[in-house]
Amino acid sequence: MTVSLPQPRQLPKIDPVTAQVVAGALNGIALEMGHKLARMSYSSIIRESEDFGAAILDADCQQLAECAYSTPLQLGPIPGYMRGVLKAMAEEGEEFYPGDVILHNHPYYGASHGPDIGIGIPIFKDEELIGYSFTTAHHLDIGSSSPGSCGIVDAVDAFAEGLQFKAVKLYEKGVQNRQVWRILRQNIRSANVVVGDIEAQVAACRVGEQRFLELVEQYGLDTVLAASGELMAYSERMMRQAIERLPDGEYYAEGFIDGFLDDPDPGKKDLKIAVTVTIDGSDMTIDLTGTAPQVDDRPINMPFVGTVDIAIFVTLRSVLLDTALMEYVPQNSGLTRPVHIVAPKGCLANPIYPAPVIARCCPGNIVADTLMKALAQVAPRNVSGGIGNIKVTSYSGALDEDYWVYMDITEGSYGGRYGKDGMDGVDTLYANTRNNPIEDIEAHLPLRVTRYELIEDASGAGKYRGGLGSIRDIQFLAPGQMSLEGEGNKYAPWGIFEGKDGTPGAVQVFNPHEETMEDLPSKFPCRKTKLGDTLRTVSPCGGGYGNPLERDPALVLEDVLDEFVSIESAKRDYGVVIDPVSLKIDALATADLRQTMAG
Repeated sequence: MTVSLPQPRQLPKIDPVTAQVVAGALNGIALEMGHKLARMSYSSIIRESEDFGAAILDADCQQLAECAYSTPLQLGPIPGYMRGVLKAMAEEGEEFYPGDVILHNHPYYGASHGPDIGIGIPIFKDEELIGYSFTTAHHLDIGSSSPGSCGIVDAVDAFAEGLQFKAVKLYEKGVQNRQVWRILRQNIRSANVVVGDIEAQVAACRVGEQRFLELVEQYGLDTVLAASGELMAYSERMMRQAIERLPDGEYYAEGFIDGFLDDPDPGKKDLKIAVTVTIDGSDMTIDLTGTAPQVDDRPINMPFVGTVDIAIFVTLRSVLLDTALMEYVPQNSGLTRPVHIVAPKGCLANPIYPAPVIARCCPGNIVADTLMKALAQVAPRNVSGGIGNIKVTSYSGALDEDYWVYMDITEGSYGGRYGKDGMDGVDTLYANTRNNPIEDIEAHLPLRVTRYELIEDASGAGKYRGGLGSIRDIQFLAPGQMSLEGEGNKYAPWGIFEGKDGTPGAVQVFNPHEETMEDLPSKFPCRKTKLGDTLRTVSPCGGGYGNPLERDPALVLEDVLDEFVSIESAKRDYGVVIDPVSLKIDALATADLRQTMAG
């Protein structure tokens, strides 16, 4: 069968009302896909934390709509996934047919990293390819050298990170490729859960395919594409207007990632992220020249397409099109048109295959964080102080013959921003997953959460204080193993505009039946555990925004009463004197102290 490829078409002029009606229908399709995926999934990382993406693309891989409930790091890369699929298929002389379902997770062909599996369905109408229904999701295991899909920080190359699927068909012309499903079941730990999640992705894609065809049947393909084109043009126009409001010029910032602090090789730690923002009218270039070279045998490199570009796009949207300050701008491919990204081949932000990349999440957060620092020079009221990065742990073990795997996130924090304190205990920047309830963990796994709370008296002081990170203790109720990836144990989140730096994070392991406590770095490979072993993960606390002496004393008192800030810190950092008995502000003493501290 010969499939007609998408051809340039003359689209009708669309009125604003019809465009908005079609946009609402497209968003409804993406939301239904997301709900279907979340409700059918087996694993908590998809079901509870919503670490998935769902979107509808046109035949040119432009994103028409996305599920707003899912995380940016899953949604944003979807056009790149699909372009990578088409590139891989072209290399092999493959083509799409009605009834095909594609499996794809290759991080050098658009995927964010191996565990984020993409499932796509080409949408045909009368043998014409008109679009794609696509989902992504983070899976608990992908057959890597050690259990789980995070903390694989000793992977020496991309092959050690797990199974690689480069545009492999799960179904071809509607017929299930049974051998691929057998490979999945035979090579993945906790296979029932992972394969069940993949089946949920397929089901969600089928919903998207069906609903998109119904929409095309109702309005006609030309009308749907014309409405989508109008919305993409609108999003592009709004982004260009936001860029034009900034002064032309070059703006530079740099940040650092821990890397492997316990490694004697200086090329594997204290690694620089360099960002130069160039504004020229309504165009913006983000240049990462000066970023540290890739680490050939450790997986903290970041795919240029799928991680680095998404960190940049999400940050720019958040800073320049803040929905708290302006009307909502539709999320689609039009937003990325004014932005150009440059990263030298062979650096951390544009590695050369087969450099490993599976632990790219936390370094990518530093790319976003450093970009925000550069933008502070031109958009000071739209940025926050430095963010407190997350930590991601893989817990696993065997109960009888059942292999269990669990992925847990210790939430981080945001820095203070103009008019607001930093957010406490949240996933940050482009990851943005939800917290997994303790009840869900303890009901399904041989783990017990013995401590989970905000960190007191550690946020960066400022007119608007930094957010509080979180501390989490998880204890093994049976022997198992664990591994960890994270950042921020050495480099504290930065303060801004006279705000103070936040505090770094920490990792410790101990057993309540013993008297020892071991300090660990921000990332460690798989290590065995015994009954009672407990991992404590401490996230960094966000940087402050503005001079702490300008903070309203009443807000400082409120923080003291909430036990966010101690009486001693209130006096030392904010110049606010609080009586320890009455817990009231001594106004005269505060005024005198602030005058003295101000010099």
